[in-house]
Formats: sequence, C-alpha cells, structure tokens
Amino acid sequence: QVQLVESGGGLVQPGGSLRLSCAASGSIFSRYVMGWYRQAPAKQREWVATITNYSTTTYSDSVKGRFTISRDNAKNTMYLQMNSLKPEDTAVYYCKAIYLRAYWGQGTQVTVSS
Repeated sequence: QVQLVESGGGLVQPGGSLRLSCAASGSIFSRYVMGWYRQAPAKQREWVATITNYSTTTYSDSVKGRFTISRDNAKNTMYLQMNSLKPEDTAVYYCKAIYLRAYWGQGTQVTVSS
C-alpha cells in the first residue's frame, strides 16, 4: 500500500509561483512512476505532468514551459514547481503513483486570483 500526501497549495496572484510537494510512503519510492493531475470545478480530472522512475519528464501543453516536475528519491518526495500561474490553473492538484497499480493522494487546492 502506498500513501501519498500533497502539500503546498494556496492562494496566489496571477503571474505568481507555488511549489507543490507529494510525500510518499514505502521503501521503493525510486521505482514509482509519479504524476500530477488537476481537477477544476465542474471539469474532469486532467493530466498535468509525469516523471518516470528514470526521471524522464513529460508535460501537458497547457503547462509546458511554466511548470517543472521533479523528485527526490532520498526524501520519498515529488515536487511541482509552478511559475507564471494563470487563473485557469485554479484546481485541486492530485499526485499519483504507479507501482503495480495506481495510488492517489487527497489533493491540495491551488487558487490563482487577484
């Protein structure tokens, strides 16, 4: 069983930055494929970014060039650095781990508003 806990969300003005964290349980974090997803009100959950167990990264077109996904295997933690935030980035952000099956965190709210 893998437990995931997100943190770092909050209220930020357009153009601002936030860094989200996802702390994972387990002794084989380095083997997990990790990802960030988000869900805005009245919309379906959408994929944001992925980092593989080899630290290969991919991004959705909507965040490419603004967001950076990373991981620290020594700390069992994944990050999402979000820069140049826009109101349309407002959503609940979820982290996901894949190892034999998928695991989800409980989410953290990000609100971009002036």
